[in-house]
Amino acid sequence: MALGERVGHVLRGAAIGVAEAVPGVSGGTIALVTGVYERVIASAGHLVNSVRYAVSDLPRGRGWTRTGHQVRQVHWDVVIPLLIGMLPGLLIAAKVLEPLLADYPEQTRAAFFGLVLASVLVPISMVGRPWRGAEVSALVAAAVAAFVLTGLPQATIEPHPLIVLVAAAVAVCALVLPGVSGSFLLLTIGLYQPTIDALNERDFGYLAIFAAGLVIGLASFVKLLQWLLERHRRITLAVLAGVIVGSLRALWPWQSEDRSLHAPGDNVPSVIALVLLGVAVVAIMILAERRRLRRAARDLTEETYETPHVR
Repeated sequence: MALGERVGHVLRGAAIGVAEAVPGVSGGTIALVTGVYERVIASAGHLVNSVRYAVSDLPRGRGWTRTGHQVRQVHWDVVIPLLIGMLPGLLIAAKVLEPLLADYPEQTRAAFFGLVLASVLVPISMVGRPWRGAEVSALVAAAVAAFVLTGLPQATIEPHPLIVLVAAAVAVCALVLPGVSGSFLLLTIGLYQPTIDALNERDFGYLAIFAAGLVIGLASFVKLLQWLLERHRRITLAVLAGVIVGSLRALWPWQSEDRSLHAPGDNVPSVIALVLLGVAVVAIMILAERRRLRRAARDLTEETYETPHVR
């Protein structure tokens, strides 16, 4: 892999990390837009398999054969740069975006509303044509469910270790599911602020429990999602598109603390401008990814049909 492509994956990881710190924005959506989503899901599935085989085979003296095969199937050239980018992206967003959301809520939500709105085109285009009735119904049902979920009032609970563990397991499902924001789920159950505080204050006890929950959730959910994408690709993508559409409710610029929506009020010109900016950013990302894919396909074709020079 060329250096430029590695740097690109680091930047994609940083964008995913930033998205995961913003309630209402899904890191899975960014992964889908930037073209790494399915490779990440496949890699996570292979890692889960490698752990399972290691636990089951080694005590029986079967060695590392199946485990090693699964580890080699991971797209390490994609996963490692993404992880390198995600951590600083998450830490920077935790510091920078929190005051922006507090001081400029309409404008901040507007920028991400435009970003998520444009992102819907990605899974819709991946479904292909023509759309069947089942796929349209799945999109509508998923959109309604996501709309209702993002309208739930915020709760306040004590960050008990068991609650943190379970919440992290649920939140990581949102990390790999486009349209569903892990941060928003944490906000809904009242653990967003404690988690942000733990990040900023380097509370390693809290973060260790949270990380354990992430591992548990990832192991239990990612295989199901991988199976759905392999066996029921079109309907799964239609559901993902619906979830993204419904999740836009969480990013409507004009809403109160209890998440009730209001008609456009103050700051309308700046809000519209920022929505359009968000749309433009995603459009550029989509065009850049398609250009990269075309270039990769052209290079592969040239390598396939290239014949050695015969003297």
